[in-house]
Amino acid sequence: MMNVEIEDTYAEAFDGLFTRLIITAKDQRRLKKAAYNSTALPSVVINRTEGGVEKWLNGKETPDGRIGSIVQFWGKYDKNNLKKSLDQFYQEISYRIRQGILVVPTTAVFNAYDSQYKIDTMDKIGHCGDGYEKETLFKDQLMIKIPLMMGDFTIERYIGYGIGVMGGNVWFLCESDDVALEAGDKAIKAIEKIEGAITPFDICSAGSKPETKYPEIGPTTNHLYCPTLKPYIADSKVPESVGSIPEIVINGITLEIAKSAMKAAIFSVQEVKGVLKISAGNYGGKLGNYKIYLKELLP
Repeated sequence: MMNVEIEDTYAEAFDGLFTRLIITAKDQRRLKKAAYNSTALPSVVINRTEGGVEKWLNGKETPDGRIGSIVQFWGKYDKNNLKKSLDQFYQEISYRIRQGILVVPTTAVFNAYDSQYKIDTMDKIGHCGDGYEKETLFKDQLMIKIPLMMGDFTIERYIGYGIGVMGGNVWFLCESDDVALEAGDKAIKAIEKIEGAITPFDICSAGSKPETKYPEIGPTTNHLYCPTLKPYIADSKVPESVGSIPEIVINGITLEIAKSAMKAAIFSVQEVKGVLKISAGNYGGKLGNYKIYLKELLP
């Protein structure tokens, strides 16, 4: 039973390149440092990459028997210029792995996406060994061993990539920031149970719009839905009693996974007092090639 009103609207999503990796480490402190560092700064709006932690793993779930995490990195996909998209994607992934994982002591990286399409990590990551890197086999997987001042960093040489769905989202129209945080936390927790989905912005406070007065900085605030602007603009779309609108952005490695994550988020907040309505962000169909209607997610 749905206790919260669901607006008859849709989330607008689009194709994106993604890769899915397992990070392992000796202890939890190092693992979290690597996972969070490498997935920080979700900045695809300026044609870079975004990332997120999908799930945490125990030693029985990882290739090397240590604790680990599954992370995803996402980038822009241009079907009319795939080579350029892939070149940029690989470059951006290499930054995240080199600066966010390799430098954290005891870490290793394994492929976590079975795909016929592969990225060779030797050129932009393996050669961090300055010529002293070498290939090695680990359980039939070809790895690159990079000698560092605190031992060796190992990474699987070939990592799979694919085309998934970016930008699925839900909005919670809430009475206050406290309600918004409670609802957002419940939604994030529910999405964490959906294999193959991430929330690159966690609870996002800044829904955007395509038009802007400042194109040099990219998307700017969606003023129509800013509660604090309601007294000052004639065309505000913030309903009465709504004081906070968090957005949960979702990427899924398939369309069905993105839909499942949105559905989980919607159902997770049904008992949160102060959530007045559930909606979603879209741009009139101008941005993405997927329209995920909220009411189609309901039983």
